[in-house]
Amino acid sequence: MDNKTAIVTGTSSGFGLSTSVELARMGFTVIAAMRNCNKSSELLLQARKHRIESNIIIHELDVTNGESIKAFQTWINEEFGRVDVLINNAGYAGAGFVEEVSMEEYRKQFETNVFGVFAVTKAFLPLMRMQKQGCIINISSISGKVAFPGLSPYVASKHAIEGWSESLRLEMLPFGVKVVLIEPGSYKTNIWSTGKQVAEESLQSHSPYQDYMQSIEKYIADGENSFGDPEDVAKKIAEIATMENPEIRYPIGRGVKATIFLKNLLPGRLWEKIILSKLFVK
Repeated sequence: MDNKTAIVTGTSSGFGLSTSVELARMGFTVIAAMRNCNKSSELLLQARKHRIESNIIIHELDVTNGESIKAFQTWINEEFGRVDVLINNAGYAGAGFVEEVSMEEYRKQFETNVFGVFAVTKAFLPLMRMQKQGCIINISSISGKVAFPGLSPYVASKHAIEGWSESLRLEMLPFGVKVVLIEPGSYKTNIWSTGKQVAEESLQSHSPYQDYMQSIEKYIADGENSFGDPEDVAKKIAEIATMENPEIRYPIGRGVKATIFLKNLLPGRLWEKIILSKLFVK
């Protein structure tokens, strides 16, 4: 990939880390952006393992901070002058029941998962438009298509990214810039670790939602053995990054396509009954 430049956000772990490695192995120059560069040790270890250190450049970026984004944009423009692929991956999953999730937590979720994506993308749209080519890949989720109780901050943020990406794709296609959504199911990443504390209120004995939240946690825990390998998602992202005309959506993961299909096919009340029965809620 001669002189092809890819920006990946949220690269200290999970999809971001695996995608950075996969793109670098393919010959991209990867700018691996992360909020705290002190957390780059695993990425550097993988880079050395695959002998691709020269293809990965780690750079600080806080997607919720306008000054950080501006500094990052200036550096990219001066050092590279082009962006071929932008992968908006930085994010976390907030949880809890609506009544018990504070507005502050909702805003925090949207600052990272939604407004962070908006701001970083806007920073590089002029460059991509003038290039008349490029690919923007937004990491959504099955949660952007199928809602789940106790996860409303995350679900809402991914629904927002789905609609926004559709609009952006229509705006940028005439300029040769493609916008793509990746919709993973459950994978072995630490996406829940940052937002898990939000759900603690719903797990307290005084919460009217305690039993319900415990059922949700049990359901998720029981399914962990079937969670997918993040490298599978990374390979799909790398494949899309080299496509001439990618589709807008790529659902990936065990049961994801079937779940989305059934949700759209079945009557709403029947779908709700199925979801609640899985959680043992009467």
